[in-house]
Amino acid sequence: MVINEDLMLPTREPVMLLDPEGRPTAGDGAALPAPDDLLRGLAGMVAARRFNEQSSVLVRQGRLAVYPSSYGQEACQVAAAQVLGDGDWLFPTYRDTAAAVARGVDPVEVLGLLKGDWHSGYDPYERRVAPLATPLATQLPHAVGVAHAGRLRGEPTVVLAMCGDGATSEGDFHEALNFAAVFRAPVVFFVQNNQYAISVPLSRQSAAPSLAHKGVGYGVPGELVDGNDLAALLSVLSAAVERARSGAGPQLVEGRTYRLQAHTNADDATRYRTDAEVAAWADRDPLLRLDAYLRAEGLLDDARAAAHADAAERLARQTRDGINVDVVPDPADLFAHVYSRPTPQLVEQLAQVRDELSRDEPSRDEPSADASNRAEAR
Repeated sequence: MVINEDLMLPTREPVMLLDPEGRPTAGDGAALPAPDDLLRGLAGMVAARRFNEQSSVLVRQGRLAVYPSSYGQEACQVAAAQVLGDGDWLFPTYRDTAAAVARGVDPVEVLGLLKGDWHSGYDPYERRVAPLATPLATQLPHAVGVAHAGRLRGEPTVVLAMCGDGATSEGDFHEALNFAAVFRAPVVFFVQNNQYAISVPLSRQSAAPSLAHKGVGYGVPGELVDGNDLAALLSVLSAAVERARSGAGPQLVEGRTYRLQAHTNADDATRYRTDAEVAAWADRDPLLRLDAYLRAEGLLDDARAAAHADAAERLARQTRDGINVDVVPDPADLFAHVYSRPTPQLVEQLAQVRDELSRDEPSRDEPSADASNRAEAR
């Protein structure tokens, strides 16, 4: 297939359908998604914002070990989940917990990895959401593999693979794009450019005009979009998904957004960025932007907004109550999911662990040390 090179380069300015004040920029608004899709997106962003807030509180309470917040990036999170069909796959990063929740994964299970529980915390096949990936870009070749396998089986599956700007500096990113292009895998690579890879600004990572330009060298079309404009994200990502589903191959989409909070709770963002910079991006808040447009169009009133807030609060309560339940770990789980059929070595190791644990348990016929001490005290 001959690729039209003129169609591969992204636009100089990000695609935008609603400006930061919520005013349409597309003339008559014909390119805007349907009102129901925008209302669904706003509800999802309100829930995602509350989920970010609640998760950050759980870290301070010692219930989560760490939380990489996507506060300020909710438009990217919700749009990524909303454009996919039931048979499609989402491959998230560690920061994409809100996207996984928007896809339908139990919020308590989504946070399992960040709490320190075993494995990914949820069944990836139930909602077709791959495990959260902590190493940068390692999930991208896996996403291409799933998409390629689906194509070989004749399935209409599309994979949306998420990553950050820092991941584009990793070899896995480039290998994944090259493989996807050569084999025409139905993958949408979605880069959330939130301006920093921890403390490293984008200017110290890449000299390209945009990250969307990085696809050109591999024969992958690139698209640059305002990552705080949910309407534009839904439009661009939906088109990319359907393009991939039609057999036209992969596409790279860069959403320019901003991480309003620190990299994680262990990060001091004031050491590498100014309050003025953060405030300028806060004025581009994706929730306020879409809220303003929907109210101006008469599609949103206080009653509907209150319903969105109530639903978000129920999600926060579900998350809080679930995380606050202490789970008693079973050491046997260490051996249960290594192979589909346990090897002799695993069987031997499990038996050894059970034997050692049984020796530590107090005999039923003998009082425990604590019981003996209590008896002596009396």
